[in-house]
Amino acid sequence: MSKRRLLFDPRRALAVPVLCLALIAGASGIAPGAAPAVSLQVYERHLAALADDTFQGRKPGTAGEEKTVGYLVEEFRGLGAEPLGGGGYVQPVPLVELAPLPEPRLSFSTPRGAVVTKFGEDAVVFTKRQVPSVSIEDSPIVFVGHGVVAPEYGWNDYAGVDMKGKTALILINDPGFATGDEALFRGRALTYYGRWTYKFEEAARQGAAAALIVHETEPAAYGWATVVNSWANPQLDMQVADGRAGRVAIEGWLTRERAVALLATAGQDFEALKKAASTRGFKAVPLDVRASAAVRNAMRKSDSANVIAAIRGSQRPDEYVFYMAHWDHLGRTQGGQGDQTFNGAVDNATGVAGLLAIADAYRRAPQGPARTVVFLAVTAEEQGLLGSEYYVAHPLVPLAQTVAVLNMDALYFGGRTRDVRVVGAGASELERYLAEEASRRGITPMPESQPEKGHFYRSDHFNFAQAGVPALYLKTGIDDLDGGIEAGQVREAGYVAQRYHQVGDNYTPGVQLGAGLEIVELLRAIGARLASESTFPNWNVGNEFRAARDRSRGAEGAR
Repeated sequence: MSKRRLLFDPRRALAVPVLCLALIAGASGIAPGAAPAVSLQVYERHLAALADDTFQGRKPGTAGEEKTVGYLVEEFRGLGAEPLGGGGYVQPVPLVELAPLPEPRLSFSTPRGAVVTKFGEDAVVFTKRQVPSVSIEDSPIVFVGHGVVAPEYGWNDYAGVDMKGKTALILINDPGFATGDEALFRGRALTYYGRWTYKFEEAARQGAAAALIVHETEPAAYGWATVVNSWANPQLDMQVADGRAGRVAIEGWLTRERAVALLATAGQDFEALKKAASTRGFKAVPLDVRASAAVRNAMRKSDSANVIAAIRGSQRPDEYVFYMAHWDHLGRTQGGQGDQTFNGAVDNATGVAGLLAIADAYRRAPQGPARTVVFLAVTAEEQGLLGSEYYVAHPLVPLAQTVAVLNMDALYFGGRTRDVRVVGAGASELERYLAEEASRRGITPMPESQPEKGHFYRSDHFNFAQAGVPALYLKTGIDDLDGGIEAGQVREAGYVAQRYHQVGDNYTPGVQLGAGLEIVELLRAIGARLASESTFPNWNVGNEFRAARDRSRGAEGAR
C-alpha cells in the first residue's frame, strides 16, 4: 500500500431494498458449524456501494482505489476477520502506470502509398516497456497466422522465419476455433494459445519488434469498443527490475476492416490467408508492407493493494481455503460527454460483494471453521491479472497448504436459473463438491456454454492454477427459471454487447440478483465443506496443472 491516507466512506451504508435474507435456507448435509446461507440484503448493500459513482470506477492508483481499499478493510475488520500473516489487511502490489502522450502513432508504407491509422477507430497501440518513449520505423510485416508455437499440437507458425526487427500480424484465437475441427487443438474450446496475452508473449520470444492482433468480434469474444476501452486509457503493470525490456516495442490491435484493406494493398486476401493459417503446415507470409509506430508515455509508480482477511481455523489453522474476487475496474474516461465512470457493477462489484456476504455468513455461524478461511480481494485484474500474479509470487501462506481457490468474477444480474456453468469443466476434484451441493439445491452443473471465449484464462484463479492450486470458477447459468434458455442467452449476450467494459455496467436498485447470488451460495457451501475436512483435492489426472500440485504437495499430492 502506498503512504497515501486511506479514504473511508461514511456513506457506505447505502439505502437498498430490503429483500429476503437468503437465497436458499436449507443446506442439509453441511458440516456442523458451517456458515449459514448468504444474505441477499448484505450482498446487495455491498454491491450498491461498490458500484456507486463515488468509488470512481475503482481503478488502481487513484482515489477510487483508496476508497475501495478503505471500505474493504473496514468491512472485514467489522466482520471479525483478521489480517493474514504477520502484517495488516493490505498486501502492497508495486505498479507502474503508463499513460500515452498524446495519441500513439501507427502508419504503414504499402505498394499503394502511405496509410495512417486513426487511433481508436482503426487501431490501438501501446507498449508494455516501462520507458518514456518507444518507436519502430519501417518494420517489415509478416503475417504469422495465429502466432502459435505449440509442440504438443505439432504446430509452429513461426517456423523458418527470423522475426528480428519485424512486425508480426496475428489472428486472434487458435486454429481449432477457426475451423471447428476437434482434431485441431481443442476444437471450438479456446486454449491459452488463443489468448491475446499469449500472442504478445510469443512474438517477444521470437524477437519481433512489434505485434499487431487483428480483432474479430466472434473469435475475440468481445467487440471493438471493449478493446478501445481496455487499451486507450492509461495502463498499469507490475514494477519489474528490467522494466519489461523483453517485451516487443509496440503492441496493438487492428480492426478487421483495417487489416483487410492493408492486406489488399499488398495483393493479399484476408480470408484466404485466414483459411491457410488454420491448416497444418501453414508457413508465415512476409508482406510488402512496413509499419512505423511511436508511443510516448507519462510514467507514474505507485503501490496498489491486495486486501486479505482471514477467519482462523480452530483445528488445522495452517491449512487454507480461499475465496477470491478482484476489486478493481477501469476508472473513468479521459474527457468526453455524459457518463464517464466505469462502475463495473457486474465486473466485479458482484464478486467483491460476494466475498463480504460470505464473510458475513461465517460471522453468523455457531462456531468457526476447522481450517483457516481466507478472503482475498485482488487488484489490477483488468490490467492482466496482476494482483493475483503478485500474490502467487509472494504468498502470505504456503501454496502447498492452500486447499483450494473459489473465484467469483462477473456474476450476471437476473433471476435464478436451473443450471450453473463450470468454466474449464472436468478440471479438478472440486467439481465433485459442486455436484453434491448443486444437487441439494436442484441445480444442474453444466460445462460453460461458450468455451471458445476462454474464460478460464481470463480471471485470477488462473495464476493459482499455474502454481498447482485447485481452483473452481463458476458462471451464471443460462436456463432461466422464468424464461428458459432463450432468456438466459439474451441476458448474457446483452451484457457482453452493451455493458462489458463499458460505462453502462451499472447497478440499478431493484435489479434481480438471484442468478449471481446462486453462485455465491454454492461457493460458500463448497468452501464450508472444504474448511471442515482434512483432504486436499487435486486436479484430475491428465490436467495440465496436476503436475505442479503434485510437486508442491510432494508424496501427499501424488496420491
